[in-house]
Amino acid sequence: MSQDMPLVVDHVAVARLYGEPLFAMPNDLYIPPDALEVFLEAFEGPLDFLLYLIRKQNFNILDIPMLSVTKQYLVYVDEIRKRNLELAAEYLLMAAMLIEIKSRMLLPPKKSADGEEVEDPRAELVRRLLEYEQMKLASTRLNAIPQFGRDFLKATVFIEQSLQPRFPDVAVVDLKEAWAGILQRAKLIQHHKISREELSVREHMSMVLKKLQGQRFVGFEDLFDPASGVPVLVVTFIALLELAKETLVEITQAEAFAPIYVRLAYAPS
Repeated sequence: MSQDMPLVVDHVAVARLYGEPLFAMPNDLYIPPDALEVFLEAFEGPLDFLLYLIRKQNFNILDIPMLSVTKQYLVYVDEIRKRNLELAAEYLLMAAMLIEIKSRMLLPPKKSADGEEVEDPRAELVRRLLEYEQMKLASTRLNAIPQFGRDFLKATVFIEQSLQPRFPDVAVVDLKEAWAGILQRAKLIQHHKISREELSVREHMSMVLKKLQGQRFVGFEDLFDPASGVPVLVVTFIALLELAKETLVEITQAEAFAPIYVRLAYAPS
């Protein structure tokens, strides 16, 4: 068997490194500093970036290898500092903290006054990383919950309530035109008879009320009989105006220029 052949031959290589096949992704995958300019902006801060380095290389967060992590972190920050100082500014404070922790770990451990061992210099950093990771996971779970306006919308149904229709008031001009139309038709069919007749407005008021009795609506033109002559039409019109003045009848129309209707002021049952 040739020495150039890989030991694993029943798997497909996921990649090739310097011509050699890789059958599994390495746990300590190294990220070149050139890529930092692209993905550093995707992190929410130094803790997020440091946690990414630790988790990406499967380091134990309770036993962080400070030498390796600090070295990688400084390489990345130093590289990005040369290109974007404003972006790297907030990461420099974490770099100083890592250097301090690494320096303290190089010194021999000292015991406190009561004989107990001094706390691990990494303890504060580990606590902050664990708290940050918990908050990040909680944020991810909250973000997965459907949100109003993003994942769903509130259904809104408009229901039109049935209201008592309010008919528009009849304008004087419309009433005048309707009356002129009745007179015009009366002149076409009238008989030229000269006679004197005493007409009572009150009597015609009673006649109009009688026509409206038991009716929901009566057309304005139906209250007049063109064959009765102009005098009777005039008296009937005056009677109708008197009834409207005394609020015994209502003159309405459904809309502008619509037919005019007359009804009693009180609706029949």
